[in-house]
Amino acid sequence: MFKYKKYTNYPINICKKDLKMAKYLITQFGGSNGELAAALRYFSQKFNMPDDYGKALLNDIATEELSHCEMIATMVHQLTKDASAKEMEEAGLGGYYAEHGKGTYPTDANGVPFTVTYFAVTGDALADILEDMAAEQKARAVYENLIDLTQDEEVLRVLLFLRQREIVHFNRFKELYEYYKKKGLE
Repeated sequence: MFKYKKYTNYPINICKKDLKMAKYLITQFGGSNGELAAALRYFSQKFNMPDDYGKALLNDIATEELSHCEMIATMVHQLTKDASAKEMEEAGLGGYYAEHGKGTYPTDANGVPFTVTYFAVTGDALADILEDMAAEQKARAVYENLIDLTQDEEVLRVLLFLRQREIVHFNRFKELYEYYKKKGLE
């Protein structure tokens, strides 16, 4: 059971419109290394973890990744909120706007829609955890690239928070991997 609290894990208050940054940020919602892929990956993999410790960890991180989806969607919304259709088109978001208006739709920065082929579930706990560690590193790298693309302090603060969470998740998965190796899981 979950209790939903109506605020994001980190405060988001972006006041300056930046359609190009919104276009880049959407990749962390629906791109191959984004938050939605991570949430679904971990949620799906948890069922084959060999004990409650692994299942709980994957479930907890999957749930947090969903909250990160909410954060990215909030940022994209705030960055595009007052944009006109013409401004969306000029920023390279004309096709996106034609299909989705200013709604949040899971795509990457190039407009490629989300697909479950972005992640795997092998049923092998160690293989899946290694994939999870790689996924967290790739997400961290994308956040670092996004950080390089903005000077907006409000955007930077949130991106730095999200980047740090990727590092924490990587470390938690590494601990789980080492725990299972010590238990003799092959």
